[in-house]
Amino acid sequence: MIDLATLMTYILIVLGFVFIPGPATLLTMARAASSGTKVGIATGAGIAAGDLVHTAFAIVGLSAIIATSAMLFSIVKYAGAGFLIYLGIRAMLEKASPGITGPTSAITAAHAFRQAIVTEVLNPKTALFFLAFLPQFVRPDNGPVVLQLATLGIVFVLLGLVSTIVFAVGAGRLGQLLRRHPAIVRWQGKVVGAIYCAVGVRLALQER
Repeated sequence: MIDLATLMTYILIVLGFVFIPGPATLLTMARAASSGTKVGIATGAGIAAGDLVHTAFAIVGLSAIIATSAMLFSIVKYAGAGFLIYLGIRAMLEKASPGITGPTSAITAAHAFRQAIVTEVLNPKTALFFLAFLPQFVRPDNGPVVLQLATLGIVFVLLGLVSTIVFAVGAGRLGQLLRRHPAIVRWQGKVVGAIYCAVGVRLALQER
């Protein structure tokens, strides 16, 4: 079982990810603003379902690595830390996309759900993120690694779903706020990037 300190640290970091407007959040808000709250929530649920698929893939892949070699798993953790730092620097340097400011067409909740699943599952950056992020909080002395990975993945998905529902419900007001203050959209990339870098540096310092 994951120790409480590690789990709380993980939850705080994930909350930083999911409650700062990112691509998934902006897509959910766009759907909610154009087609209603129900469609926005369906989009968030589809994204969560896609993330569950990525969690399963990460568990299978990482479990195979662990079964092969503990050294390989350590290499994956360090490579993951480097990848997260790379993502962080890139996020801080990238210009913000228009996000929800562009027009979107109205669709049904079922269509939005299916579309969100496919979009999330086929996103290679999400797959790499899960492979890089989850191992940073796995400790061999905390019990079966597969169970730890599954717990971390499910917690991430649930918190992400909660955040997208919150944003979907408040999409109208939040959309107006982002359109009136584009600096918020510009700064979200820098904040997310800083969190990515912090997670990567955290591992490097911890292992010394």
